[in-house]
Amino acid sequence: MYHAARGWLPHLLDELGDRDRLDGELVTVLGQRRPARWTRNIWTKPLIIDFESVGEAARKLKDIQRNWAPCPARLHRRSALIAERLPSLPVKPKPFPFVVPETPMGAFTLLDEGRMLASPTCTSPFANGEFEFEEDHEGPPSRAYRKLWEALVLSGKMPAPGERCLDAGASPGGWTWAIAGLGAEVVAVDRADLEPRIATLPNVKVIRHDAFTLAPADLGPVDWLFSDVICYPPALYAWIEKWLASGLARNFICTIKMQGAEFDGETTQRFEAIPGSRVLHLWHNRHELTWIKVDGDRGLGSAEMPLDGSAGKGG
Repeated sequence: MYHAARGWLPHLLDELGDRDRLDGELVTVLGQRRPARWTRNIWTKPLIIDFESVGEAARKLKDIQRNWAPCPARLHRRSALIAERLPSLPVKPKPFPFVVPETPMGAFTLLDEGRMLASPTCTSPFANGEFEFEEDHEGPPSRAYRKLWEALVLSGKMPAPGERCLDAGASPGGWTWAIAGLGAEVVAVDRADLEPRIATLPNVKVIRHDAFTLAPADLGPVDWLFSDVICYPPALYAWIEKWLASGLARNFICTIKMQGAEFDGETTQRFEAIPGSRVLHLWHNRHELTWIKVDGDRGLGSAEMPLDGSAGKGG
């Protein structure tokens, strides 16, 4: 089962091609898992559970595991009553950085008053793929830093003091602010100005230039390459190809921004084909995907588990 990224159900349906069931933003496709990026969560072991009462439904879920997030497409009140009888889930905004919990996060939805579809494991460690950070309302010049934070948390690796980072398309400086805050050295490249308080940080060097017209040799080796450039996906891919060929960058996190209402699936597949890569829609993304290629990436949210169309009844 695929839980569509908020607002992007049409893209997910296009990716999947066909479906066996549609419940709100939940798309069921029986059989082996299919490539899908426009999701907030994927239910990896769905099963059907029959029950006669709200209490019985909660007991059957708790007998399987502790953590369950309701995902109501119908019968919202009955779903809420079941959820009230389950252990509470953390809802507070999270500080950055934090360690992603290893305990499984399940999800359930009611099919009718006495039957539910549930999965004890999902690709996202967060309830329905949703979470928020404790925001900094004074330091960063924009809210774009949140998607970089999310990508770093999910990869399980951060830029460290002494490491050299390239931030392409840095203006107004949200990603540069986040990277510099981790103690790394940042080379911020953009034709537009960064906010002065970001540009003058002691570990930030600003280059006024179009990043895509600079060859890797012009900038030299970097431990991290970051890009939140607004451009057509093929232009980003062509630039990344040069860096990969040069061998001058070790870790990559880039935003693949879609233009107009379309989804560039061809370029997305080319990014995914790069060894050690994955492409996903972050909770903090908009009409864009994030490409991650990080040494030691834990791959949270990308486990390859089959969807078993023959799953039996629970309990």
